Amino acid sequence: MGAVGERPGRGPRAYVAFLRGLNMGGRRVIAMADLRAAFASLGIGSARTILASGNVVFESPHGNAAPLARDIQRGLKSSAGLDVEVILRPLSRIREIVAEDPFAAIKLTSETRLCVTFLRDASVQARTFTAESPEGDMRSWGLSAGEVASVFILSPKRGTPDLMRNNEKKFGRAITTRSWSTIVKIARS
Repeated sequence: MGAVGERPGRGPRAYVAFLRGLNMGGRRVIAMADLRAAFASLGIGSARTILASGNVVFESPHGNAAPLARDIQRGLKSSAGLDVEVILRPLSRIREIVAEDPFAAIKLTSETRLCVTFLRDASVQARTFTAESPEGDMRSWGLSAGEVASVFILSPKRGTPDLMRNNEKKFGRAITTRSWSTIVKIARS
């Protein structure tokens, strides 16, 4: 049997695996060397991690992200005991998002937080989604059928978990959110 997602006759394609809830709040803790080893056990030897929050860049000849994500999710549960949602994007898509710079018009302060939420499944709702809190301290909008941009002002009343809960209410639990600075680091990898 070949590597996870292997398809003969296709050249490798760079992907980013976003693992939901990894190394957050003391749950689903794994060292990045162990995560790379888990990917290697799946036949993905090119895996490299970006930060310690479940971002893995790798190459695969597989051209269809959905079955590849399912294979990785099952493999990580089997090989490393990690029961996590795996959301894949081509690295080229991450670079497109950074080039588009959806936050260019946002006035930044030390309390401003910029995030991108990735949906496992494409959603028509995501493409046309816009939402703003009544207080005006949180705003989200669709970038595509699979990504949502959000900006919020950090305060004693509002934090990243609030943003993630709001997006989860709208799109379900098969999503994961990353800070803009993490997205930029991934795009530059």
